[in-house]
Amino acid sequence: MWVFGDFNSAFDINVDHSKKQDEDSGHPKAPALTDIRNAIPTHCFHRSHLISFSYLFRDVVYASALVLGAFQIPTMQSAILRTLGWVAYGLLQGFVFTGIWILGHECGHGAFSSNAVINDVVGWTLHSALLVPYFAWKITHARHHRYSGHMEKDTAFVPLTEAEYAKKGGLEVTDLADLMQDTPLKTLITLIGHQLAGWQIYLLTYATGGKQMSAQGTVDNKRIPSHFDPYSPLFTRQQRSAVVLSDIGISIMIIILFYMGKNFGVLNICGLYFMPYLWTHHWLVAITYLHHTHTEIPHYSASTWSFHKGALGTVDRSFGFIGRHFFHDIIDHHVVHHLFPRIPFYNAEEATASIKPLLGTAYHEKKQESFLFSLWRTFRECQYVSDTNPDEGSGVLLFNRDRQNL
Repeated sequence: MWVFGDFNSAFDINVDHSKKQDEDSGHPKAPALTDIRNAIPTHCFHRSHLISFSYLFRDVVYASALVLGAFQIPTMQSAILRTLGWVAYGLLQGFVFTGIWILGHECGHGAFSSNAVINDVVGWTLHSALLVPYFAWKITHARHHRYSGHMEKDTAFVPLTEAEYAKKGGLEVTDLADLMQDTPLKTLITLIGHQLAGWQIYLLTYATGGKQMSAQGTVDNKRIPSHFDPYSPLFTRQQRSAVVLSDIGISIMIIILFYMGKNFGVLNICGLYFMPYLWTHHWLVAITYLHHTHTEIPHYSASTWSFHKGALGTVDRSFGFIGRHFFHDIIDHHVVHHLFPRIPFYNAEEATASIKPLLGTAYHEKKQESFLFSLWRTFRECQYVSDTNPDEGSGVLLFNRDRQNL
């Protein structure tokens, strides 16, 4: 058996499908998971090597063609044309790199192939090439799917509570209304930092993750919860070897980039690799953030959370042709992905169409909004969460809805 194949089982969530889901005040009751599963055609769960590898081949061809085109940029006589050429290359290659990242994400879920070895070899290769610690990310990402919407155990974009947000600003909770006068310039600067460095900070420090770092028990709570540290509290002793293998993959890629820099020049490698790299992680942060952040999306305390409710706490959005073609539909069909992450992305549209009538108002979709404008508005609007019924302590938390001057 592939030594790391057992991590894929983290996505086979053990849920009591017969358990009646409780209704939250103000939130619609969703059908049982078994009913949702039965509404999806069986073939949507089929993973095809031919289709998966054809998308991978297509993306590699795109990336190679763009690199060959970029080699011509230094030959342009005009500095303005060279600048525009590098800007265009960085943007387009960022789209392609994001698609390749998402294929590695498919591997992490076991959605690329039915074979665990193929999933992990392909995923490790693709993510290492993008300086992502594949197995370390896979472990915490599995926890994100297992505990999505859980205020303590979720691992991605867990919001601050009202009290935490006030404490961060050195304020009393009653002073939060004054923060509604934050200037758009301040928001813009913060958002740029969020998009440029959010992913790297998350990998290094587990920023935005829940306080309970490991669903399987921590190893050393005094260490920084880094995805690169085998002894990080994010991982158990049994998972350390996988983290080491992730670090080896990244080390190999750094060595490759070093020698490429010596042969082609540091500035050329910055243009060829690091500009698209920054674009890629901008898109990944934006996509993940917008999938799980909206005023209509609840988060839950430990006493009220369930897998069923957490999995439905995501939003399907749209980025037009770019999202569907380059980003492999991950923006458009994320709800069904959280319910059944082993459905391959090329079957997600049909699976989504199958469950939307059944979910009714429990399905969240914001495809009429501009993706980038939504990023700005959401970043302004969704600062902290408050209990929907603080007098009774409902344990259902929603983002503050009263932000002005969006």
